[in-house]
Amino acid sequence: MGGVTEQDAAARAAWSPERARRAFRAGLDLPTAGVALGFTQANLLSVPRDWAADFRLFADRNPRPCPVLDVTAPGSWTSRLAPGADLRTDLPAYRVWVDGEPADEAELPSIAGLPEVRGGELVTFLIGCSFSFEGRLLAAGVPLRHVEQGRNVAMYVTDRDCAPAGRVRGALVVSMRPIPAELVETAIAVTGRLPAVHGAPLQVGAPKELGIHELARPDYGDPVAIGPGELPVFWACGVTAQQAVIGSRPPFAITHAPGRMFITDVRDSAYLQG
Repeated sequence: MGGVTEQDAAARAAWSPERARRAFRAGLDLPTAGVALGFTQANLLSVPRDWAADFRLFADRNPRPCPVLDVTAPGSWTSRLAPGADLRTDLPAYRVWVDGEPADEAELPSIAGLPEVRGGELVTFLIGCSFSFEGRLLAAGVPLRHVEQGRNVAMYVTDRDCAPAGRVRGALVVSMRPIPAELVETAIAVTGRLPAVHGAPLQVGAPKELGIHELARPDYGDPVAIGPGELPVFWACGVTAQQAVIGSRPPFAITHAPGRMFITDVRDSAYLQG
């Protein structure tokens, strides 16, 4: 999103989910932070049906990074979260994995033509994403520096292992947003009401306690500048599921490209608690 004007960003914030999905289906590739604000976004993970139970148990045991919003039947590419949408084409970009390694073409604009997709044996998980609460942060006066800077959110693989489940294991991944110190409590309160999209942050400041030694070198996404008086605040991240693919090495998997989510028709208010 580098070079995106304020007018472009405002227009994309006001898009309907269907308008955003239509643009992605036509080939638009950009991080979905700030797009269709007010609607829930989701991480995507597709695995062979004989791995689905293990991944579901992994998500159940690690609800902060992997809150499941929907699970498809084997071979289905539709979701109750967005009737009429196609999970094979309606995200900006996908990653394909073979034995836990990126396939030759690490990112694809569509997965509809893959033989594994046509085979009808994949189960797809839609996992809550923290982009969903960003509209509420803005409404509460909390700035989003990655959106302002035209960047993807910064994501880091921590030194904390998730609770394993069957064959599935992997490290916790977190996203980071610089927050002015005086607004940290506001950010905690706002996001804490939305556990279905990761909820309150896991940690404020002290990145080394998570095994993060260089904020300028995220494992996924883009580096985001931290200004004077701001603290790095870390939320659990759905890219943890992708890290579990790397750690568990299923024979085949598909994920969204980090930061490029499925935008649902469900308003974020549907998941408000408290």
